[in-house]
Amino acid sequence: MMRIQIGLGVAILLAAVCLATVPAQARDTKYELKIADVMADPRYAENVPSTVKFYFANQAAPAGQDLGEFVTNRKTNSFGKQDEEACTWAMISAMKELGERALAEGGNAVVGIVSFYKKKVFASDTQFECHAGAIVAGVALKGSVVKVAP
Repeated sequence: MMRIQIGLGVAILLAAVCLATVPAQARDTKYELKIADVMADPRYAENVPSTVKFYFANQAAPAGQDLGEFVTNRKTNSFGKQDEEACTWAMISAMKELGERALAEGGNAVVGIVSFYKKKVFASDTQFECHAGAIVAGVALKGSVVKVAP
């Protein structure tokens, strides 16, 4: 009887070890969503500094003093949320961070903003890239802070 119990215990332990060594396939769904939809969300106006102007990819931007290039990588909890909703909030958070960085550096605009997920550029004047998984959604942006004449 003892031999069967030990054998069963070893079998369960072996099964657990085998399952633990199987690589998990985490979901990483890529979305290209409209920047205008995010900027129209009421939470955008509540969170992103209104004194900072944002120019994406190749949008014409006023010339100004370049204060440096900065990257933001914002994540949000996406558990139980629609992917697009989680992506919207992650984008608002990323824009807030860029805006606050611009103000901290003495700037009033961020130009040439591109999506920068895993350091790969996705440049668009109208869309941003977001990646959503089962638990987390994220947006990474890169742009140059500038001080332009008011």
